[in-house]
Amino acid sequence: MNKIVVGLSGGVDSSTAAAILHNQGYDVVGLTLWLMKGKGQCCSEGMVDAAYICEQLGISHHIVDMREVFQTHIIDYLVSGYSDGITPLPCSQCNRTVKFSPMLQYAREKLGVDKIATGHYARITHDPTSGRYQLRRAVDRNKDQSYFLYDLTQNVLAGVVFPLGEKLKVETRQIASEYNLKTADKPESQDLCLIESHGSMREFLDKYIAPKKGEIIDAAGKVLGQHDGVHHYTIGQRKGLGIAAAEPLYVIGLDPVMNRVIVGDRTTANQLECTVGRVNWVSILEPNAPIRAQVQVRYRSTAVDVTVVPLAISRVKLVFDEPQFSITPGQAAVWYDGDMVLGGGIIEKPANS
Repeated sequence: MNKIVVGLSGGVDSSTAAAILHNQGYDVVGLTLWLMKGKGQCCSEGMVDAAYICEQLGISHHIVDMREVFQTHIIDYLVSGYSDGITPLPCSQCNRTVKFSPMLQYAREKLGVDKIATGHYARITHDPTSGRYQLRRAVDRNKDQSYFLYDLTQNVLAGVVFPLGEKLKVETRQIASEYNLKTADKPESQDLCLIESHGSMREFLDKYIAPKKGEIIDAAGKVLGQHDGVHHYTIGQRKGLGIAAAEPLYVIGLDPVMNRVIVGDRTTANQLECTVGRVNWVSILEPNAPIRAQVQVRYRSTAVDVTVVPLAISRVKLVFDEPQFSITPGQAAVWYDGDMVLGGGIIEKPANS
């Protein structure tokens, strides 16, 4: 039988992925990463449910302590970013540095297994002409997670299987029920694991960054109100500003040096272009000339037409066909050709910010 390691978080998606592969005749090994203490699918609760699924399927279960790696690459990364006035996206960072690469390394070096699988909603194809593996959107567009996976390398894509990529979420639940999996009716996680564990991002950040009162100003420098910490705000934010104004105001800039939050109307929050760093060209080689694509600047944002202009190694400029609202430094910009992920990276702060 083909042997495969399945990453188990304790949720219905990863549980069903393991059950599907087991039912197909694979020799499945369960692998759970211990990321932090507390509630949530990646913590103690998730490990218990993952262990139960392995017992139910009659497969072995390995737990790997990744708490130090998670602390360094995710928690410290988040705290540093928010302190610098950006809004980091931890999920893509976590997928590359904490989850996929370490899981594949563990499978190969400790278990002698070349393939891993997860419950992510995405697909992988192979182009025989270029020899490259291509990351594609899932069939279920409402659950598609390719945005968070743009930073995976060719080496990782060559060793990964996504059993749910061709399925709808409702089918996943049905399959889990048919196999009588304990997690079949488990509620879906709606937040980041850190929010699940700490209650809110604000509560999490306040453990690491001391609140510091400062001014909320408009673009002309007029003081409109007070804030209790730049790290409590993000670009595009409207609610929770505590300012009475004739028209809706949005956060358009964060100045951690002067400890100021800058606000403006919606038009001032629009941008026609931005620069993106730490770029990973996942499905194609890095082009040497501008290309046309469709880009998402947030997970739930609509993909819009864009020209991707290579600047230097691992950096590009995005020029949007239409000005875009709330381009947020620290978030990922991921560009597509149809359902294929071409590449992605981290939105940089404007040079004059």
